[in-house]
Amino acid sequence: MTEKRDWHPSASLEMIRARAHLLGQIRDYFQQAGVLEVETPVLSRCGTTDPAIESFTTRYMGPAAPRGWDLYLQTSPEFPMKRLLAAGSGPIYQICKVFRQGELGHRHNPEFTLLEWYRPGYDHHTLMDEVASLVNRLVETPMEVEKLSYRAAFQRHLQVDPHLADGEQLRELAIERKIPGAGDLHLDSRDGWLDLLLSHLIEPHLGQSGMTFLYDYPATQAALSIVRRETPQVAERFELYLAGMEIANGFHELLDSDEQRRRFTEDNRLRVERGLPEVDMDEPLLDALAAGMPECAGVALGVDRLLSYLSGCRDLRALLAFDFTRA
Repeated sequence: MTEKRDWHPSASLEMIRARAHLLGQIRDYFQQAGVLEVETPVLSRCGTTDPAIESFTTRYMGPAAPRGWDLYLQTSPEFPMKRLLAAGSGPIYQICKVFRQGELGHRHNPEFTLLEWYRPGYDHHTLMDEVASLVNRLVETPMEVEKLSYRAAFQRHLQVDPHLADGEQLRELAIERKIPGAGDLHLDSRDGWLDLLLSHLIEPHLGQSGMTFLYDYPATQAALSIVRRETPQVAERFELYLAGMEIANGFHELLDSDEQRRRFTEDNRLRVERGLPEVDMDEPLLDALAAGMPECAGVALGVDRLLSYLSGCRDLRALLAFDFTRA
């Protein structure tokens, strides 16, 4: 028997119009700022090696691939956009659909809309200022902006230094603060405990009276950002929070192709350790970095979550024309 599904949109027509208005405002902002809109492929022969992200896969059969190609649906347009930067594009932005396996809930949909942009000559602090400028262009009343280091956030809310505490200390803190199930968890790294503490005990306080930018993450959470060589070493990345919800994730971008290859290799080692399939690293990106990408900062901003904040609707399903269950 064929499953009967509701054909109606999950979003109201009012919300669909609000989304269209928001996208128009974003494009106006970047046009006035002289940032070029680009499009890059949604399908790629290379996926993300990040152990925390799983890609959708498909297979192409046809001309140019007599034996077929395994392809990934993009989780971000980051890699091809960086190739454009290395080719001399200058500042660029993109509004596109991205896809992530296993992410579904009131703040997640497996298919969602991302705004991503790159600014040659910027560092992560300069880009934070531009993100704040964009958001304040979109709200009725401009908001105050708070910049809070990762270390300061943990010291303020948990009275612990996240760069110095070991995994056992962080575990004990999670149990002491009564995070549900913490006593039964067996996380494989300090970062796992830091993420648990951040999401349960710190994030709900962030962005409650304006915008909060959390910056200078532990070096072990650098992803594709520069690591600043100091004591302790920190990753030059940031996240924006509004009303306790992460809205954007930005980097002062890593330019060293050898270091990027090392990080991809380490990602795959962790994937194997966790029983996940290895992912082919993006060789065209590594070649572009080796050829020379300009110093820059980049950020990915969740359009659906931003619309959630602006509209006051906290369930993403009501913001999408057709959520995943009605696709």
